[in-house]
Amino acid sequence: MTDEGTQAFVPGHVTGFFTIERDDDPTKAGSRGCGLTLTDGVTVTVRPAEESTCYLDGTSIEMEPVERVLDALNATARVTAESGIPIGSGFGVSGAMALGTALAANVEFDRRLSENELITIAHGADVQSGTGLGDVVAQARGGIPIRLEPGGPHDNELDGIPRRVRVEYVTFGDLSTPDVLDDDPERITEAGETALSRVVGEPTLTSFVYASRRFAREAELLTPRVRDAIEAVSEAGGEASMAMLGETVFAFGTGLTDAGYDPQVCGTHSAGATLR
Repeated sequence: MTDEGTQAFVPGHVTGFFTIERDDDPTKAGSRGCGLTLTDGVTVTVRPAEESTCYLDGTSIEMEPVERVLDALNATARVTAESGIPIGSGFGVSGAMALGTALAANVEFDRRLSENELITIAHGADVQSGTGLGDVVAQARGGIPIRLEPGGPHDNELDGIPRRVRVEYVTFGDLSTPDVLDDDPERITEAGETALSRVVGEPTLTSFVYASRRFAREAELLTPRVRDAIEAVSEAGGEASMAMLGETVFAFGTGLTDAGYDPQVCGTHSAGATLR
């Protein structure tokens, strides 16, 4: 243990499309799909404490995935997170906090677990909390991961699109992940399977953003503001789609800028979550 604590950085994750894969074992449940990990992300610091607390951007919060991770590691800690990405808007903040907590607490409390064990704990915590299905495994990998099979590292299968790209995004608001997942999971999964098949057959950025747009439409997840922004980018000659699950639009290159928006700008992250 150290007075300063142990710190981890976890990239944000924007999902373009996904399926819903349920299982009684949360480490085997999850999703298949594809998304982008971002150079914008969440920095998590873990320090020993007499009772466990969690802070996000200076505000005390209840974060169930973090609580589950600390329980699994038998650790009592003060968890402090600073987010460089919007909260509740499709960037995987809950997964980032769970994974960052697992990585940092493992060092801070000398638990001596492997990366795969820690990723499995964080993934299971996110799934059990109903806050995410595939963010953790993607954030652990980095790049532009394709999730071919659901679950944690001992069960899933990952591939990726071998590219780095500038990413722009605008956020109009948040969406409730549990509400969306419970609304019509069969429709979402059917649309996700179609999208995944396209990207597996042609693993390119163009194929990914096209499949993501079609998924958002067929899964009936588009909101009016998101639809308008995607159409504006297309009319300006760019490519854009919706981040799952949030009222957020992402585009490659200068797509949103060219369409007249004032976006946040980052890039795809070349590596996964890391200790600092």
